Amino acid sequence: MTSLHIVTLHRHCPLGLARRRRNVPVYRPLVDLSTMEERHVILTYRFNSATLQELCAQLEPDLMSPIRQPTGIPPLVQVLSVFHSLASGSFQTTVAISSGMSQPMFSRVLSRVLSALMKYMRSYIIFPEVGDLPTVKGDFYALGHIPNIIGAIDGTHVALVPPKDNEQVYRNRKSYHSMNVQVVCLADQYISHVNAKFPGSVHDAYVMRNSSIPYVMEQLQRQRVWLIGDSGYPNRLGY
Repeated sequence: MTSLHIVTLHRHCPLGLARRRRNVPVYRPLVDLSTMEERHVILTYRFNSATLQELCAQLEPDLMSPIRQPTGIPPLVQVLSVFHSLASGSFQTTVAISSGMSQPMFSRVLSRVLSALMKYMRSYIIFPEVGDLPTVKGDFYALGHIPNIIGAIDGTHVALVPPKDNEQVYRNRKSYHSMNVQVVCLADQYISHVNAKFPGSVHDAYVMRNSSIPYVMEQLQRQRVWLIGDSGYPNRLGY
């Protein structure tokens, strides 16, 4: 007797996601980059279409790994949903519905994509080494005619929903909750360092002192190089 595979769409099932027997998902993507204007892509995901496609191709083996439980969701949709969440700060449920999946499913996708990004992070975020310094200094000099600069440092506040038991630590000087993320970038705006360990109430100078930056700059002391920043950072001779 031939068995029949019956697909049932439940009333409360999110758009685009149906389930077969044995809980095998059938996903119909709701997002198509080819139909979106480029300015809307950048506004939604903070990256252009070409970069998103390239990133997705690199992450695909990790997102489709047979070792992990399959989601049935194409890698590009996984990447786009996570970048939408990171760019907008929206709740998981909101992003999940707009991406055509349930909130528990998006939670799994979020963990998977972030783990894959962390795996390749050090391939892209690289502080200049001694051999790179002449070029890096030259690029900064061309911008502002200040010699021996190898990076611009500043903090940026990334909004979040704080944990209930320690809410006040995340409230910044502008009275919203955030992480104070320290970033160093090069003259061409490439990021060379990130520190995202401290809550919004922590001052920029404290974040810098407790990051790897002082150690790295001390190692380069003989090269007579500097980081440039605003008045939130004290002058440090030897950089």
